[in-house]
Amino acid sequence: MAVTEKRILNRMYFVATCLFLFVVAVVVKLCAIQFVDGEKYRELAENRTIKKVTIPANRGNVYAADGSLLAMSIPKYDIRFDALTPTAKNFETNLSALSDSLSSFFGKPKSYYQNVLRKARANKNRYFLIARNLGYSDYSRVRNFPLLNQGAFKGGLIVEQSVKREHPMGGIAQRTIGYERVDEEGNVTRAGMDGAFGVQYLRGTDGKRLKQKIGNGQWKPIADYNEIEPKNGFDVYTTLDVNIQDIAHHSLLEQLEKFNADHGCVVVMEVETGEIRAMANLGRNSEGYYYERRNYAIWESHEPGSTFKLMALTAALEDKVVDTSDVVDTKKGVLTFYGKNVRDSHHGGYGKISLAKAFEVSSNTGIVAAIDKHYSKNPQKFVDRLHEMSLDQKLDLPIIGEGDPIIPQPGDKSRWSGIALQWMAYGYGVSFTPLQTLTFYNAIANDGEMVRPQFLREVREFDETIVPFHKEVINPKVCSDETLKKVQDLLKNVVEKKHGTGHKLYSPSFSMAGKTGTCQKDYANKDNYNYISSFAGYFPAENPKYSCIVVIHEPDKSVGYYGADVSGPVFKKIAQKIYTDTPISDEVPSLEVNDSIVEKNFDTYYALSRKQRTSMPNVVGLPMMDAVSLLENLGLKVKTDGVGTVKRQSIPNGEKISTNEEVILSI
Repeated sequence: MAVTEKRILNRMYFVATCLFLFVVAVVVKLCAIQFVDGEKYRELAENRTIKKVTIPANRGNVYAADGSLLAMSIPKYDIRFDALTPTAKNFETNLSALSDSLSSFFGKPKSYYQNVLRKARANKNRYFLIARNLGYSDYSRVRNFPLLNQGAFKGGLIVEQSVKREHPMGGIAQRTIGYERVDEEGNVTRAGMDGAFGVQYLRGTDGKRLKQKIGNGQWKPIADYNEIEPKNGFDVYTTLDVNIQDIAHHSLLEQLEKFNADHGCVVVMEVETGEIRAMANLGRNSEGYYYERRNYAIWESHEPGSTFKLMALTAALEDKVVDTSDVVDTKKGVLTFYGKNVRDSHHGGYGKISLAKAFEVSSNTGIVAAIDKHYSKNPQKFVDRLHEMSLDQKLDLPIIGEGDPIIPQPGDKSRWSGIALQWMAYGYGVSFTPLQTLTFYNAIANDGEMVRPQFLREVREFDETIVPFHKEVINPKVCSDETLKKVQDLLKNVVEKKHGTGHKLYSPSFSMAGKTGTCQKDYANKDNYNYISSFAGYFPAENPKYSCIVVIHEPDKSVGYYGADVSGPVFKKIAQKIYTDTPISDEVPSLEVNDSIVEKNFDTYYALSRKQRTSMPNVVGLPMMDAVSLLENLGLKVKTDGVGTVKRQSIPNGEKISTNEEVILSI
């Protein structure tokens, strides 16, 4: 009996000891959690219930040279309701008035809102959606409705802001203006100027806001203010001219539709500065409609065809191996090298003609005969001269995606062959983007100075210039003055002389100079090859102000495909309209315009954005939403007293304004 009692007692001691050790372990763990790992677990708990959410900064605006808006950021607001935040008495007291206001604003019956709000409270919905994607004026009105006007802590108001990018010009210059987009996986796509200058200038600095988890994966703001206020991005002023851009866009579109072409592009550049005045890129979709599909002018590197004859002849003249008066034999329009034929478009050739005429009539055999005669034994000399004219270099543009220029090198097994030199002479085997080709033509117009194409004039923060942009010289002299004079005369004669390939473009009212180009595309497929039609040049011929290139791919061969017929008319129409609609002068466009009554629609942005941004514009007569968006983009803090048409503004029209200054708009 004593032994049994002793065993039981030992077991009790063992259990008691285990319990004691367990309690000690719990106490030790609690102390460790509290005093050693406390901060870690508090942070972990907080991260699971509270988080900092990024508040995107307003992206800076993109402007044309004259101050017209090309891209702008407009704030949009979602209004939600935490149905559990108001007390029962507060909820019942304000439910009827809130439902009445919502009904009046959104158009649904008052009973509908009473039912859905009661249901939201019964279901403990802390994230009930009231309105989505509101403009500032509508947002201001809704947040002042009964109950919601008591804010987040008493009224249950939840406001979420986003920013929408708008393009007032619609599809015009869309690829040139560009964008910056981030997909769901965080991959960033940057196109055009908006993408190129986004990181450095436009993006701004995002803010931070605390949100608390309220269940079901939903988060609500803890306070009505941000922990870190977002800082808006800078504005960029481009070199684009909206009038010239509109001319280029519609002239190209009309010709693409006429010839049922696949795609095409136009670039207009100011000769002296290299500033891009217009860049249109239109491609056809599966339904046959044309839109800004890709930036062909910058991205698409292709064989230039006869427009390259200018480069070939300039190189030969500069090397002094030829002169424009030299006689070349076109051999009845056919030359053969290693079993491959070079043909003239003119059946039977031109016989023996001067090199000048060979250029003017775009004789393939005439140009090839001259280059073959003087460089066939030393093709490296020809290639080296092309390099000295900076034709082998990319333009080093800020816009992403520039295509590579290609000039075959003797000895390069992948590109050089027995006929490489001869093919190069008339634009095959080499490859350039339209903008690279235009840059050389622009250098000829600019008395030999090759300048880098410019897309920006300046970066501004409100009325202060942060970064100015100036002309950049790639090559101070691509060739001698003697060579320049000769090729300038040739380009002028292409248009002015009756036998020139561009003679149909001639106009006695204004002068042009340039070169046609017609290049076979996919010529390996003899049964289904297409053409690239182009025209590159400048105007006026005597004192060039603008250079321009037009490239159209795959026009309907049954309608026409020669550069003079397809691309040349676009060049002429652009030049003619610039002469008449945008008088050529040396004056820099002003950012100021006279006040006028403007139409009450989105076009308002065009007129008002031209006004210098240091003075208050006249927004009386505008819809409240449009006026608020405009003034916020000028850096002002806007307060409103309702929705409708603006009848009064607290800051008079024309008065000097400053960033974050408050303005009150009344209806």
